[in-house]
Amino acid sequence: MNFELNEDQLAYQKLARDFAAKSLAPFAAEWDANSVFPVEVLREGGQLGFCGLYSPESCGGLGLSRLDSALVFEELAAADPSTAAFFTIHNMATWMLCTWGQSALTTEVGPKLTSGECLASYCLTEPDAGSDAANLKTAAKRDGDDYILNGSKAFISGAGSTDWLVVMARTGAPGAKGITAFAVPADAPGIRYGKKEDKMGWNSQPTRAIFFDQVRIPATYRLGEEGEGFRIAMKGLDGGRINIATCSVGAAQGALNAAQRYLGERKQFGKALAAFQALQFRLADMATELVASRQMIRLAASKLDAAAPDASVYCAMAKRFATDAGFNICNDALQLHGGYGYLRDYPLERLLRDARVHQILEGTNEIMRVIIARRLLEPDATDHIR
Repeated sequence: MNFELNEDQLAYQKLARDFAAKSLAPFAAEWDANSVFPVEVLREGGQLGFCGLYSPESCGGLGLSRLDSALVFEELAAADPSTAAFFTIHNMATWMLCTWGQSALTTEVGPKLTSGECLASYCLTEPDAGSDAANLKTAAKRDGDDYILNGSKAFISGAGSTDWLVVMARTGAPGAKGITAFAVPADAPGIRYGKKEDKMGWNSQPTRAIFFDQVRIPATYRLGEEGEGFRIAMKGLDGGRINIATCSVGAAQGALNAAQRYLGERKQFGKALAAFQALQFRLADMATELVASRQMIRLAASKLDAAAPDASVYCAMAKRFATDAGFNICNDALQLHGGYGYLRDYPLERLLRDARVHQILEGTNEIMRVIIARRLLEPDATDHIR
């Protein structure tokens, strides 16, 4: 088992780090304070391949592994977790369209998404179907060569500012087997957007509800077969959990970097804070938790890339551990800054606010525990988790 990055991975990492330093870090606080969705910067990232990292090359994507993609997302999140998280959401929706879309759709739309010319939102959650996603009510009924879409979605990142929506809707009986995936133009007649939600964090990306009223979708915009939508959604969520865990590690790395600088610069009682052993120990624990989180994510990503049968449970474990640890590291870094950490002049309070939602989305950490526990309680479970 080789823990060292190869030359290509180091190049992806450096490209993302340089982009984050130039195009994200100087503006992240302003975007957060003024709720600016930096569309042009997202498109700039698209020109570097960041909008189609693991989408197939046939659609203009880079076709990278999930492990390679995680290296990019971590560097972006160290500067701006909110904008980095939208990159991950767009990548997931783009990958779904490019992987399961019909030929005409992928030829027309795929390259526009992978290049960042167009942006996409992922629409699974509903007002009454969050953790219980298989219970969604949004429905699509066949009407000749089209489907008619009715219903609503909640907490949709980018809603109202993106060009395409990947929507999970019910085409059959209750439960997971009755769900189908669709690509929907975001400006299709009958679509209405709710108010922009006023959030604790993630302020560089808008979040809105979406309402569908007799929205007509060509059957050629269906992704996969009827009834395959929930399987597609769950495949997306495995990768999404790695992505959002990676954003937590990135935020934690940014916070740790800030704490290291501050402890070296700030003096109390006639000496630098870095000279106090209690603070050294706090910093050491933060770094240890960070490295442990990063390695868990890379293990889970490797299993997902290898299509391992236990990939889902490892993705759940990585998401649970890294998002909890990432938030705690940001919180500890803020504490090390004392009163200054509470001020918006420093990045800590923004990193903390942006990292908090990672414990909720892509499946709450309570749901991650359910997934892990179910696998542990299966017959011969001792052979599964080692």
